Amino acid sequence: MNWEIEAPNVVTEARFRDLVESGYRAEILCQEAAHKKGPSYYGVWIMRAVSDEGVEKLLVTARTRTAYNDIKIREFKTITGVVSFLIGIGFSHADVPLEEGQRTTHKLAPTDKSGSK
Repeated sequence: MNWEIEAPNVVTEARFRDLVESGYRAEILCQEAAHKKGPSYYGVWIMRAVSDEGVEKLLVTARTRTAYNDIKIREFKTITGVVSFLIGIGFSHADVPLEEGQRTTHKLAPTDKSGSK
């Protein structure tokens, strides 16, 4: 399947990482407000890679398919999951929106990029 033609607005984790390393911003969108449960915070967050020109690519999962083999949006259910994902890309800090509808963006600094490989 040629993803650039058939699904131009979505990317898997590997492509998301490449886009962020090449200058796209990682945008975190809070879909469900964070709430504390035990020692952790839970909610629903999704991510997009956004270029300076406004091109947006939604992060999807390649691990799970729905019953009809549809593309599934990658959802993060804990703040720890969001932070771990960002650290894995190479970010040295994380600003996670906590209220539904809020969003934050992160762009790799040259010092971050050197530590991401």
